[in-house]
Amino acid sequence: MMAVAAAQKNREMFAIKKSYSIENGYPARRRSLVDDARFEALVVKQTKQSALDEARQRSNDAELTEEEMLLATAAAESAEAAQAVQHAALVLRLRDGVGALARILKTIENFKGSVTHVETRAAKGTGARADALVRVDISRQQLLLLLRALRQSAALASVALLADTHVSIKDPWFPRHASELDNCNHLMTKYEPELDMNHPGFADKVYRERRKMIADIAFAFKHGDPIPTIEYTAAETATWRVVFNNTVDFLPKYACAEYRRVFGMLEEANIFTPDRIPQLEEMSSFLNRHTGFRLRPAAGLLTARDFLASLAFRIFQSTQYVRHTSSPHHTPEPDCIHEMIGHMPLLADPKFAQFSQEIGLASLGASDAEIEKLSTVYWFTVEFGLCKEKGNLKAYGAGLLSSTRELLHAVSDKPEHRPFEPALTAIQPYQDQEVQPIYYVAESFEDAKDKFRRWVSTGM
Repeated sequence: MMAVAAAQKNREMFAIKKSYSIENGYPARRRSLVDDARFEALVVKQTKQSALDEARQRSNDAELTEEEMLLATAAAESAEAAQAVQHAALVLRLRDGVGALARILKTIENFKGSVTHVETRAAKGTGARADALVRVDISRQQLLLLLRALRQSAALASVALLADTHVSIKDPWFPRHASELDNCNHLMTKYEPELDMNHPGFADKVYRERRKMIADIAFAFKHGDPIPTIEYTAAETATWRVVFNNTVDFLPKYACAEYRRVFGMLEEANIFTPDRIPQLEEMSSFLNRHTGFRLRPAAGLLTARDFLASLAFRIFQSTQYVRHTSSPHHTPEPDCIHEMIGHMPLLADPKFAQFSQEIGLASLGASDAEIEKLSTVYWFTVEFGLCKEKGNLKAYGAGLLSSTRELLHAVSDKPEHRPFEPALTAIQPYQDQEVQPIYYVAESFEDAKDKFRRWVSTGM
Protein backbone atom coordinates (compact mmCIF):
# COMPACT_ATOMS: atom_id res chain seq x y z
CA MET A 1 0.00 0.00 0.00
CA MET A 2 2.86 2.34 0.80
CA ALA A 3 4.36 1.79 -2.64
CA VAL A 4 1.04 2.51 -4.36
CA ALA A 5 0.51 5.69 -2.33
CA ALA A 6 4.00 6.92 -3.16
CA ALA A 7 3.50 6.21 -6.86
CA GLN A 8 0.24 8.11 -6.87
CA LYS A 9 1.79 11.09 -5.09
CA ASN A 10 4.68 11.24 -7.53
CA ARG A 11 2.25 11.01 -10.43
CA GLU A 12 0.32 13.97 -9.07
CA MET A 13 3.59 15.91 -8.74
CA PHE A 14 4.13 15.66 -12.48
CA ALA A 15 0.48 15.66 -13.58
CA ILE A 16 -0.26 17.12 -16.99
CA LYS A 17 -2.72 19.92 -16.31
CA LYS A 18 -2.91 21.02 -19.94
CA SER A 19 -2.63 19.64 -23.44
CA TYR A 20 -0.71 20.42 -26.60
CA SER A 21 -3.93 21.34 -28.38
CA ILE A 22 -4.97 23.84 -25.73
CA GLU A 23 -1.50 25.34 -25.35
CA ASN A 24 -1.22 25.86 -29.09
CA GLY A 25 -4.65 27.41 -29.56
CA TYR A 26 -6.15 24.45 -31.40
CA PRO A 27 -4.21 24.99 -34.66
CA ALA A 28 -5.68 21.81 -36.14
CA ARG A 29 -9.13 20.75 -37.24
CA ARG A 30 -9.15 17.97 -34.64
CA ARG A 31 -7.53 16.93 -31.37
CA SER A 32 -4.61 14.56 -31.80
CA LEU A 33 -3.46 11.80 -29.47
CA VAL A 34 -0.03 12.06 -31.09
CA ASP A 35 0.46 15.76 -30.43
CA ASP A 36 -0.77 15.39 -26.87
CA ALA A 37 1.70 12.51 -26.36
CA ARG A 38 4.51 14.72 -27.67
CA PHE A 39 3.48 17.59 -25.45
CA GLU A 40 3.09 15.31 -22.44
CA ALA A 41 6.69 14.12 -22.81
CA LEU A 42 7.93 17.71 -23.03
CA VAL A 43 5.97 18.91 -20.00
CA VAL A 44 7.02 15.93 -17.86
CA LYS A 45 10.67 16.51 -18.72
CA GLN A 46 10.49 20.23 -17.97
CA THR A 47 8.56 19.74 -14.73
CA LYS A 48 10.95 17.07 -13.45
CA GLN A 49 13.97 19.24 -14.21
CA SER A 50 12.41 22.28 -12.56
CA ALA A 51 11.55 20.30 -9.43
CA LEU A 52 15.05 18.82 -9.34
CA ASP A 53 16.73 22.22 -9.72
CA GLU A 54 14.66 23.60 -6.82
CA ALA A 55 15.47 20.60 -4.63
CA ARG A 56 19.20 20.92 -5.36
CA GLN A 57 19.08 24.60 -4.44
CA ARG A 58 17.20 23.91 -1.18
CA SER A 59 19.58 21.13 -0.14
CA ASN A 60 22.71 22.89 -1.43
CA ASP A 61 23.63 19.61 -3.13
CA ALA A 62 24.38 19.92 -6.86
CA GLU A 63 24.66 16.12 -7.18
CA LEU A 64 21.16 15.41 -5.85
CA THR A 65 19.41 12.96 -8.20
CA GLU A 66 15.79 12.62 -9.17
CA GLU A 67 15.40 9.48 -7.04
CA GLU A 68 16.85 11.24 -4.01
CA MET A 69 14.55 14.20 -4.51
CA LEU A 70 11.52 11.90 -4.49
CA LEU A 71 12.93 9.98 -1.55
CA ALA A 72 13.35 13.22 0.43
CA THR A 73 9.82 14.31 -0.49
CA ALA A 74 8.39 11.00 0.70
CA ALA A 75 10.45 11.04 3.92
CA ALA A 76 9.25 14.55 4.77
CA GLU A 77 5.59 13.52 4.87
CA SER A 78 5.68 12.16 8.43
CA ALA A 79 7.87 10.53 11.06
CA GLU A 80 6.48 7.17 10.02
CA ALA A 81 7.31 7.84 6.37
CA ALA A 82 10.87 8.85 7.29
CA GLN A 83 11.42 5.54 9.09
CA ALA A 84 9.81 3.39 6.38
CA VAL A 85 12.22 0.73 5.12
CA GLN A 86 13.45 1.10 1.55
CA HIS A 87 14.82 -1.62 -0.72
CA ALA A 88 17.47 0.37 -2.54
CA ALA A 89 20.29 -0.44 -4.93
CA LEU A 90 23.50 1.62 -4.85
CA VAL A 91 26.02 1.72 -7.67
CA LEU A 92 29.45 2.60 -6.29
CA ARG A 93 32.54 3.40 -8.40
CA LEU A 94 35.61 2.38 -6.35
CA ARG A 95 38.77 4.38 -7.08
CA ASP A 96 41.20 1.81 -5.63
CA GLY A 97 39.30 -1.37 -6.46
CA VAL A 98 37.40 -3.83 -4.28
CA GLY A 99 39.79 -3.35 -1.38
CA ALA A 100 37.75 -0.35 -0.28
CA LEU A 101 34.49 -2.30 -0.29
CA ALA A 102 34.85 -3.53 3.31
CA ARG A 103 35.01 0.06 4.59
CA ILE A 104 31.96 1.01 2.52
CA LEU A 105 29.95 -1.91 3.90
CA LYS A 106 30.95 -0.88 7.43
CA THR A 107 29.68 2.65 6.70
CA ILE A 108 26.34 1.20 5.60
CA GLU A 109 26.18 -0.78 8.84
CA ASN A 110 26.87 2.41 10.83
CA PHE A 111 23.80 3.99 9.20
CA LYS A 112 21.71 0.99 10.33
CA GLY A 113 21.45 -0.47 6.85
CA SER A 114 21.21 -4.18 6.11
CA VAL A 115 23.14 -5.34 3.03
CA THR A 116 21.23 -8.02 1.11
CA HIS A 117 23.34 -8.41 -2.04
CA VAL A 118 26.76 -7.38 -3.38
CA GLU A 119 28.19 -7.65 -6.91
CA THR A 120 31.47 -6.32 -8.28
CA ARG A 121 33.00 -6.01 -11.73
CA ALA A 122 35.91 -4.31 -13.43
CA ALA A 123 35.14 -0.62 -13.81
CA LYS A 124 33.74 0.68 -17.04
CA GLY A 125 35.21 4.04 -17.96
CA THR A 126 37.99 5.99 -16.32
CA GLY A 127 38.38 7.26 -12.75
CA ALA A 128 37.74 3.94 -10.96
CA ARG A 129 39.14 0.41 -10.85
CA ALA A 130 35.97 -1.42 -9.88
CA ASP A 131 32.21 -0.96 -9.81
CA ALA A 132 30.02 -2.40 -7.08
CA LEU A 133 26.28 -2.96 -6.90
CA VAL A 134 25.07 -3.04 -3.31
CA ARG A 135 21.46 -3.78 -2.41
CA VAL A 136 20.44 -2.55 0.99
CA ASP A 137 17.39 -2.37 3.25
CA ILE A 138 17.44 0.90 5.17
CA SER A 139 15.08 3.60 6.37
CA ARG A 140 14.44 6.55 4.07
CA GLN A 141 15.96 9.03 6.48
CA GLN A 142 19.11 6.97 6.98
CA LEU A 143 19.43 6.32 3.25
CA LEU A 144 19.55 10.05 2.54
CA LEU A 145 22.24 10.52 5.21
CA LEU A 146 24.19 7.51 3.90
CA LEU A 147 24.25 8.88 0.36
CA ARG A 148 25.70 12.19 1.57
CA ALA A 149 28.35 10.39 3.61
CA LEU A 150 29.37 8.14 0.74
CA ARG A 151 29.75 11.09 -1.62
CA GLN A 152 32.29 12.58 0.77
CA SER A 153 34.39 9.40 0.76
CA ALA A 154 37.73 9.69 -1.05
CA ALA A 155 37.48 5.98 -1.91
CA LEU A 156 34.53 6.55 -4.23
CA ALA A 157 34.54 8.21 -7.64
CA SER A 158 30.74 8.36 -7.69
CA VAL A 159 27.60 7.12 -5.95
CA ALA A 160 24.22 6.55 -7.58
CA LEU A 161 20.89 5.41 -6.20
CA LEU A 162 19.96 3.05 -8.99
CA ALA A 163 16.45 2.21 -7.86
CA ASP A 164 14.04 2.69 -5.05
CA THR A 165 11.11 0.34 -5.36
CA HIS A 166 8.77 2.63 -3.44
CA VAL A 167 9.29 6.02 -5.00
CA SER A 168 11.27 5.78 -8.24
CA ILE A 169 9.64 7.26 -11.34
CA LYS A 170 12.47 6.52 -13.74
CA ASP A 171 10.20 3.79 -15.03
CA PRO A 172 6.80 5.49 -15.43
CA TRP A 173 4.06 4.42 -13.06
CA PHE A 174 1.30 2.46 -14.73
CA PRO A 175 -1.85 0.75 -13.43
CA ARG A 176 -1.53 -2.89 -12.39
CA HIS A 177 -5.28 -3.39 -12.10
CA ALA A 178 -8.28 -1.85 -13.85
CA SER A 179 -9.32 -0.18 -10.58
CA GLU A 180 -6.13 1.89 -10.66
CA LEU A 181 -7.37 3.67 -13.78
CA ASP A 182 -9.25 5.83 -11.25
CA ASN A 183 -5.85 7.33 -10.36
CA CYS A 184 -5.40 8.62 -13.90
CA ASN A 185 -8.28 11.08 -13.74
CA HIS A 186 -6.10 14.08 -12.89
CA LEU A 187 -4.26 13.55 -16.18
CA MET A 188 -7.40 14.07 -18.21
CA THR A 189 -6.87 16.74 -20.87
CA LYS A 190 -10.21 18.49 -20.78
CA TYR A 191 -11.44 20.10 -23.97
CA GLU A 192 -12.90 23.53 -23.32
CA PRO A 193 -14.84 24.90 -26.32
CA GLU A 194 -14.62 28.46 -24.96
CA LEU A 195 -10.85 28.43 -25.51
CA ASP A 196 -11.13 28.12 -29.28
CA MET A 197 -13.19 30.62 -31.23
CA ASN A 198 -13.21 28.21 -34.20
CA HIS A 199 -14.90 25.46 -32.18
CA PRO A 200 -18.54 24.99 -33.26
CA GLY A 201 -19.71 25.43 -29.66
CA PHE A 202 -17.56 28.49 -28.88
CA ALA A 203 -20.45 30.97 -28.81
CA ASP A 204 -23.02 28.55 -27.39
CA LYS A 205 -23.16 29.00 -23.61
CA VAL A 206 -25.82 26.30 -23.19
CA TYR A 207 -23.66 23.79 -25.07
CA ARG A 208 -20.58 24.60 -22.98
CA GLU A 209 -22.53 24.16 -19.74
CA ARG A 210 -23.91 20.86 -21.01
CA ARG A 211 -20.38 19.66 -21.84
CA LYS A 212 -19.14 20.59 -18.39
CA MET A 213 -22.02 18.80 -16.69
CA ILE A 214 -21.34 15.57 -18.60
CA ALA A 215 -17.58 15.88 -18.01
CA ASP A 216 -18.13 16.23 -14.25
CA ILE A 217 -20.10 12.98 -14.28
CA ALA A 218 -17.12 11.25 -15.89
CA PHE A 219 -14.64 12.70 -13.39
CA ALA A 220 -16.77 11.39 -10.50
CA PHE A 221 -16.89 7.84 -11.90
CA LYS A 222 -15.00 5.12 -10.00
CA HIS A 223 -14.16 1.57 -11.01
CA GLY A 224 -17.06 -0.75 -10.23
CA ASP A 225 -19.72 1.98 -10.41
CA PRO A 226 -22.59 1.53 -12.87
CA ILE A 227 -22.00 3.85 -15.82
CA PRO A 228 -24.28 6.90 -15.39
CA THR A 229 -27.12 7.29 -17.86
CA ILE A 230 -27.21 10.47 -19.93
CA GLU A 231 -30.63 11.74 -20.94
CA TYR A 232 -29.91 13.01 -24.45
CA THR A 233 -31.86 15.93 -25.84
CA ALA A 234 -33.90 15.90 -29.05
CA ALA A 235 -31.22 18.04 -30.75
CA GLU A 236 -28.43 15.64 -29.72
CA THR A 237 -30.45 12.67 -30.95
CA ALA A 238 -31.07 14.44 -34.26
CA THR A 239 -27.30 14.88 -34.70
CA TRP A 240 -26.81 11.17 -33.98
CA ARG A 241 -29.50 10.31 -36.55
CA VAL A 242 -27.74 12.23 -39.33
CA VAL A 243 -24.43 10.42 -38.78
CA PHE A 244 -26.06 7.04 -38.17
CA ASN A 245 -28.08 7.15 -41.39
CA ASN A 246 -24.99 8.18 -43.37
CA THR A 247 -23.12 5.21 -41.92
CA VAL A 248 -25.91 2.82 -42.86
CA ASP A 249 -25.73 4.15 -46.44
CA PHE A 250 -21.98 3.76 -46.96
CA LEU A 251 -21.02 0.76 -44.83
CA PRO A 252 -22.04 -1.96 -47.36
CA LYS A 253 -19.54 -0.59 -49.87
CA TYR A 254 -16.73 0.88 -47.76
CA ALA A 255 -16.63 -0.77 -44.30
CA CYS A 256 -14.69 -3.97 -43.65
CA ALA A 257 -16.56 -7.25 -43.19
CA GLU A 258 -15.87 -7.42 -39.46
CA TYR A 259 -17.39 -3.98 -38.94
CA ARG A 260 -20.45 -4.80 -41.04
CA ARG A 261 -21.03 -8.05 -39.16
CA VAL A 262 -21.01 -6.44 -35.68
CA PHE A 263 -22.98 -3.40 -36.87
CA GLY A 264 -25.75 -5.80 -37.88
CA MET A 265 -25.57 -7.52 -34.48
CA LEU A 266 -25.95 -4.15 -32.75
CA GLU A 267 -28.99 -3.38 -34.88
CA GLU A 268 -30.52 -6.77 -34.05
CA ALA A 269 -29.92 -6.11 -30.34
CA ASN A 270 -31.75 -2.78 -30.73
CA ILE A 271 -28.66 -0.94 -29.45
CA PHE A 272 -28.10 0.72 -32.80
CA THR A 273 -31.20 2.56 -33.98
CA PRO A 274 -31.49 5.95 -35.72
CA ASP A 275 -33.77 7.40 -33.04
CA ARG A 276 -31.76 6.76 -29.85
CA ILE A 277 -28.15 7.33 -28.78
CA PRO A 278 -26.87 4.16 -27.08
CA GLN A 279 -25.97 4.36 -23.40
CA LEU A 280 -22.44 3.35 -22.41
CA GLU A 281 -23.74 0.76 -19.94
CA GLU A 282 -25.66 -1.24 -22.56
CA MET A 283 -22.80 -0.99 -25.05
CA SER A 284 -20.32 -2.07 -22.38
CA SER A 285 -22.42 -5.16 -21.61
CA PHE A 286 -22.57 -6.02 -25.32
CA LEU A 287 -18.79 -5.73 -25.73
CA ASN A 288 -18.10 -7.68 -22.55
CA ARG A 289 -20.19 -10.61 -23.78
CA HIS A 290 -18.32 -10.81 -27.08
CA THR A 291 -14.68 -9.87 -26.37
CA GLY A 292 -14.36 -8.97 -22.69
CA PHE A 293 -13.97 -5.26 -23.46
CA ARG A 294 -15.73 -2.83 -21.13
CA LEU A 295 -16.31 0.91 -21.16
CA ARG A 296 -15.77 3.66 -18.65
CA PRO A 297 -16.82 7.30 -19.11
CA ALA A 298 -14.17 9.88 -19.98
CA ALA A 299 -14.50 13.66 -19.73
CA GLY A 300 -12.55 14.25 -22.93
CA LEU A 301 -9.36 13.19 -24.68
CA LEU A 302 -7.10 11.39 -22.24
CA THR A 303 -3.36 11.80 -22.40
CA ALA A 304 -1.88 9.14 -24.64
CA ARG A 305 -0.25 7.17 -21.81
CA ASP A 306 -3.46 6.90 -19.80
CA PHE A 307 -5.67 6.10 -22.78
CA LEU A 308 -3.38 3.36 -24.11
CA ALA A 309 -2.94 1.89 -20.62
CA SER A 310 -6.69 1.37 -20.32
CA LEU A 311 -6.67 -0.78 -23.47
CA ALA A 312 -4.30 -3.20 -21.74
CA PHE A 313 -7.16 -4.09 -19.39
CA ARG A 314 -9.68 -4.29 -22.26
CA ILE A 315 -11.23 -1.05 -21.11
CA PHE A 316 -12.08 1.68 -23.59
CA GLN A 317 -12.43 5.21 -22.22
CA SER A 318 -15.43 6.74 -23.98
CA THR A 319 -16.87 10.24 -23.94
CA GLN A 320 -20.62 10.73 -23.41
CA TYR A 321 -21.16 14.24 -24.77
CA VAL A 322 -22.36 14.95 -28.33
CA ARG A 323 -20.74 17.19 -30.94
CA HIS A 324 -22.35 20.57 -31.56
CA THR A 325 -25.58 20.41 -33.57
CA SER A 326 -24.24 22.91 -36.12
CA SER A 327 -21.51 20.46 -37.20
CA PRO A 328 -22.93 16.92 -37.36
CA HIS A 329 -20.32 15.62 -39.82
CA HIS A 330 -17.20 16.77 -37.99
CA THR A 331 -15.99 17.12 -34.42
CA PRO A 332 -12.55 18.50 -33.45
CA GLU A 333 -12.36 16.08 -30.50
CA PRO A 334 -13.78 12.64 -29.71
CA ASP A 335 -17.48 12.58 -28.88
CA CYS A 336 -19.89 9.72 -28.18
CA ILE A 337 -20.96 9.52 -31.84
CA HIS A 338 -17.34 8.98 -32.90
CA GLU A 339 -16.89 6.41 -30.12
CA MET A 340 -20.14 4.52 -30.72
CA ILE A 341 -20.17 4.41 -34.51
CA GLY A 342 -16.42 4.48 -35.08
CA HIS A 343 -14.90 2.34 -32.31
CA MET A 344 -17.51 0.13 -30.68
CA PRO A 345 -18.41 -2.31 -33.49
CA LEU A 346 -14.85 -3.50 -33.98
CA LEU A 347 -14.15 -3.75 -30.25
CA ALA A 348 -16.71 -6.59 -30.38
CA ASP A 349 -14.60 -8.41 -32.99
CA PRO A 350 -12.16 -10.86 -31.30
CA LYS A 351 -9.21 -10.23 -33.64
CA PHE A 352 -9.51 -6.45 -33.50
CA ALA A 353 -10.05 -6.50 -29.72
CA GLN A 354 -6.83 -8.48 -29.35
CA PHE A 355 -4.92 -6.02 -31.57
CA SER A 356 -6.23 -3.07 -29.51
CA GLN A 357 -5.27 -4.74 -26.24
CA GLU A 358 -1.76 -5.51 -27.45
CA ILE A 359 -1.17 -1.84 -28.25
CA GLY A 360 -2.23 -1.10 -24.68
CA LEU A 361 -0.01 -3.80 -23.20
CA ALA A 362 2.99 -2.47 -25.11
CA SER A 363 2.42 0.95 -23.54
CA LEU A 364 2.69 -0.18 -19.91
CA GLY A 365 5.94 1.20 -18.52
CA ALA A 366 7.03 2.46 -21.96
CA SER A 367 9.21 5.55 -22.27
CA ASP A 368 7.76 8.86 -23.44
CA ALA A 369 9.38 8.35 -26.86
CA GLU A 370 7.82 4.89 -27.14
CA ILE A 371 4.41 6.25 -26.13
CA GLU A 372 4.64 8.75 -28.99
CA LYS A 373 5.43 5.93 -31.43
CA LEU A 374 2.58 3.78 -30.12
CA SER A 375 0.21 6.74 -30.39
CA THR A 376 1.24 7.21 -34.02
CA VAL A 377 0.65 3.53 -34.78
CA TYR A 378 -2.75 3.83 -33.09
CA TRP A 379 -3.52 6.94 -35.17
CA PHE A 380 -2.78 5.22 -38.48
CA THR A 381 -4.53 1.95 -37.57
CA VAL A 382 -7.34 2.13 -35.03
CA GLU A 383 -8.26 5.69 -36.04
CA PHE A 384 -7.46 5.83 -39.76
CA GLY A 385 -6.63 2.29 -40.82
CA LEU A 386 -7.52 0.59 -44.10
CA CYS A 387 -7.40 -3.09 -44.95
CA LYS A 388 -7.78 -5.25 -48.06
CA GLU A 389 -10.84 -7.32 -48.78
CA LYS A 390 -10.94 -9.34 -52.01
CA GLY A 391 -8.59 -6.82 -53.58
CA ASN A 392 -10.64 -3.79 -52.53
CA LEU A 393 -9.84 -1.14 -49.93
CA LYS A 394 -12.08 -1.21 -46.86
CA ALA A 395 -12.05 0.99 -43.77
CA TYR A 396 -11.62 -0.20 -40.21
CA GLY A 397 -10.38 3.05 -38.61
CA ALA A 398 -12.89 4.81 -36.35
CA GLY A 399 -11.98 8.24 -37.71
CA LEU A 400 -12.97 7.04 -41.17
CA LEU A 401 -16.10 5.13 -40.22
CA SER A 402 -17.52 8.10 -38.33
CA SER A 403 -16.66 10.70 -41.02
CA THR A 404 -18.14 10.36 -44.51
CA ARG A 405 -15.87 13.01 -45.97
CA GLU A 406 -12.63 11.39 -44.81
CA LEU A 407 -13.82 7.91 -45.65
CA LEU A 408 -14.55 8.78 -49.29
CA HIS A 409 -11.17 10.51 -49.53
CA ALA A 410 -9.32 7.55 -48.00
CA VAL A 411 -10.64 4.96 -50.44
CA SER A 412 -10.17 7.20 -53.48
CA ASP A 413 -7.05 7.47 -55.65
CA LYS A 414 -6.12 10.88 -54.17
CA PRO A 415 -4.07 9.83 -51.11
CA GLU A 416 -1.05 7.53 -51.06
CA HIS A 417 -1.68 3.98 -49.79
CA ARG A 418 1.26 2.24 -48.12
CA PRO A 419 1.49 -1.28 -46.66
CA PHE A 420 1.29 -1.32 -42.87
CA GLU A 421 4.77 -1.73 -41.38
CA PRO A 422 4.85 -0.65 -37.70
CA ALA A 423 8.51 0.47 -37.75
CA LEU A 424 7.76 2.94 -40.56
CA THR A 425 4.22 3.81 -39.48
CA ALA A 426 5.43 4.73 -35.97
CA ILE A 427 7.59 7.59 -37.27
CA GLN A 428 5.33 8.85 -40.05
CA PRO A 429 4.30 12.52 -39.65
CA TYR A 430 0.52 12.79 -39.59
CA GLN A 431 -1.91 15.37 -40.90
CA ASP A 432 -4.39 17.00 -38.55
CA GLN A 433 -5.19 20.13 -40.54
CA GLU A 434 -7.09 18.35 -43.28
CA VAL A 435 -7.63 14.80 -44.48
CA GLN A 436 -4.63 12.44 -44.47
CA PRO A 437 -2.32 12.41 -47.50
CA ILE A 438 -1.10 8.91 -46.53
CA TYR A 439 -2.96 5.86 -45.26
CA TYR A 440 -1.58 2.50 -44.19
CA VAL A 441 -3.19 -0.66 -45.51
CA ALA A 442 -3.15 -3.94 -43.56
CA GLU A 443 -3.53 -7.28 -45.33
CA SER A 444 -5.80 -8.32 -42.44
CA PHE A 445 -6.20 -7.73 -38.71
CA GLU A 446 -4.24 -10.91 -38.05
CA ASP A 447 -1.40 -9.71 -40.28
CA ALA A 448 -1.37 -6.31 -38.58
CA LYS A 449 -1.29 -7.96 -35.15
CA ASP A 450 1.60 -10.27 -36.10
CA LYS A 451 3.64 -7.40 -37.51
CA PHE A 452 2.93 -5.29 -34.44
CA ARG A 453 4.06 -8.09 -32.10
CA ARG A 454 7.33 -8.52 -33.97
CA TRP A 455 7.99 -4.78 -33.89
CA VAL A 456 7.34 -4.53 -30.14
CA SER A 457 9.60 -7.49 -29.37
CA THR A 458 12.49 -6.43 -31.60
CA GLY A 459 12.16 -2.78 -32.52
CA MET A 460 11.04 -0.96 -29.36
